[in-house]
Amino acid sequence: MFKRIKIQNTDDFFLPASKRPGKGVYFYRINRYNDSVGDFLIKIYETARRFGVIIEGRIPNPDEKNLSYFEEVMGLDFQMGETFFSDRLRKWLPRMNEYQRRNVAAAMYAVLDLLRQSGKNENMLKNAYIKFMCWLYYKFERIANHLGEEELPKILYEGEITRYELLMLSVLSEAGCDVILLQQKGDDAYRRADPQSQYSDVLPVPDGGAFPAACSLKGIQQEIRSRMDRERLYGTKPRLQNCTNAWIEGKGLSDMLKSPVERGSDPNLFYNCFQRLDGVEDKLTYANELYRFQAELKRAGRRVVIIDGGIAPPSPEEIRGISRKNYTTPEQMILDLSANIRFAGDAELQRLMHKAFVDRMLEEKQAADTNLSRLTNKAVSLLCLLKRYQAGLFSGWKAPQIGCFILTNDCRNETDALLVRFLSRLPTDVLLLNPSREHPYELQDKLLYEIHYPESVTLERFPTGEGELAAGTAAYHAERELDTIMYQDSGMYRNQQYARANTVTLKTTYEEIALLWDQEVKYRPNFDTAEDTVTVPVLFAKVSGVRDGLAAQYWAGIKELVTPDTLVIQNIPFIHPTDPNPMKAHAAEFFKNGRLLKNRIKEHPAYPYGFLREEVQDHILDKLQLMLTQKPIKGMFENGTEYTVIASVLNLNKDILRMIQRFDFTKKNPKLIFILTTETMLSLEDTILAAFLNRIGFDILFFVPTGYQSVEKYFHKRGMEEHQIGDYMYDLKVPGFKKPSAGAKTSWRDKIFKRGR
Repeated sequence: MFKRIKIQNTDDFFLPASKRPGKGVYFYRINRYNDSVGDFLIKIYETARRFGVIIEGRIPNPDEKNLSYFEEVMGLDFQMGETFFSDRLRKWLPRMNEYQRRNVAAAMYAVLDLLRQSGKNENMLKNAYIKFMCWLYYKFERIANHLGEEELPKILYEGEITRYELLMLSVLSEAGCDVILLQQKGDDAYRRADPQSQYSDVLPVPDGGAFPAACSLKGIQQEIRSRMDRERLYGTKPRLQNCTNAWIEGKGLSDMLKSPVERGSDPNLFYNCFQRLDGVEDKLTYANELYRFQAELKRAGRRVVIIDGGIAPPSPEEIRGISRKNYTTPEQMILDLSANIRFAGDAELQRLMHKAFVDRMLEEKQAADTNLSRLTNKAVSLLCLLKRYQAGLFSGWKAPQIGCFILTNDCRNETDALLVRFLSRLPTDVLLLNPSREHPYELQDKLLYEIHYPESVTLERFPTGEGELAAGTAAYHAERELDTIMYQDSGMYRNQQYARANTVTLKTTYEEIALLWDQEVKYRPNFDTAEDTVTVPVLFAKVSGVRDGLAAQYWAGIKELVTPDTLVIQNIPFIHPTDPNPMKAHAAEFFKNGRLLKNRIKEHPAYPYGFLREEVQDHILDKLQLMLTQKPIKGMFENGTEYTVIASVLNLNKDILRMIQRFDFTKKNPKLIFILTTETMLSLEDTILAAFLNRIGFDILFFVPTGYQSVEKYFHKRGMEEHQIGDYMYDLKVPGFKKPSAGAKTSWRDKIFKRGR
């Protein structure tokens, strides 16, 4: 019989019998997991499937049909002896040779003899003998005639083994096969069947842990199918492989200027570079260094693509150019979409592109937030960008040529990151420039080499022509550094430092309005700056009634609120529904599927805000989108009011536009005061104006001495605080409110005696 021996490593399981010490077999149980165990289980599963037996759960006990057939063929005779067992096996399993029968008979006798010594009577031994014979015929017949051969059969058992199953497997083991028990629930059940561990050994698993949920025979089957599917995805693999960064000396641009023949000589490799330069070594010479770098690349005949200010997302036309279908699995999607990769110039480069695409998509598939739809969108975007830049980088390519892809100001989003990681596996250098040392998107890649410099500078665009070269003086850069020191987390802000703002409406008492009204927003509660966005606290309130019925003091109080940047509206409606609005005819063109089409608006011939600063235009359109999302006006997305909102916001009068243009988000904000003394209500357009300017950052007050609901008619819900300050008064005559000049100062007498009321 064969003897159980110990392994040196899991590769020993696959050694032929002649390469093992003595007549050795392996009988091991696996109770812990690591990655090596996972790889071993896949390999042993494939071997057992081809040349062995896989048992999932339990070995079924012989049923009535099995027992009847056994009795019909073999009878019910039983003798406790090796010769009897050998004779019975010759008839029951005729394909076994004499050597195999002797080994099985001897092992069976040894097992039954142990049962007899433990107190089992002859009837029990007979039942065990019949069970073993049925199992041999119905479960293990395919390996019975291969036991003890040069290539030993494998048995892979998953589950909590019982005593008689263990005895059966020990018979087969001693007759010449390897046995592996996969025990995800640990060793407890086995120890009940074999307290002394006399039949098997525990596989040592350094740093092992619990089994993952997918580690089962079904999971292993699925993983094998997935691996086969993945191999099918790749098709014919390329001969060339990338050797990325292994050859560089850490000299940044100098490394990238090396010719391919200086980088390495292995004909099966292409030598490329993938690096990020974070910051600058010398801000005074940085632009000139970049200019000389790209000039050297072109002089060497290298193909160069330079992208300034982020990679433009795929256009609708580019997306329509990608052939695709409906998919049910990621593998199906990857296989089909990869057919869009075509490079007629060189079959080897096409294979490299194909492999890089499959590698990236399989990697993206593992991301926690990636479903099939999201993965498909990523794949389509990557293919669009490959088609966009393919000719610029690889037209006329022949090994060992290396192109160069340069992205200024680093990756901005995951699409940028996906493209540069894809290109870094192709015969092109990839250079990410991050001179400002700010990272809009954290790129992670094991191949990426980073060089960090101490200085920082702003690079608007890559200098590709002599006329574009610019160099700051030492004084200029010193001033920029002083700006950084003074205006970063210091509570001080330079003019127009921020381009984006969100608003938060303050809930206050009536008395606090006068205290906060002419105050810079940075001193108000809830003011904040985070990254490139300011949170602007604003006032938005309705004041009903007249305190103590004193009209003169009432008007004087309003007059005190009229600052140089306050618009007072006392003739209601301010905007009539019949007022000409050239944007009404186009509003429907600017809105689709819940999104404002900002680029289409800016490119439209009727767009009226093109003279404003770019960031002001973006601020206006961002807040218009916010209104379309929040739906603060009644009738939006019910009766077409959303188009009135779009048309009204795109037709603001010149005074309001000028107020928005000069609004500095960290200083005093513009104001809007409505005075409503009659039964006339705000028009729909007035309501839209108020809701919009509240989101832009205006302070807005409605003075309603009548207490009427002349403000609320078109608001979807009350967004303003209402202050009831006194008696209701009707038909009051509104005095003139002269707006003070921007530089006017209040005299000390006025401050003390409140003159001018």
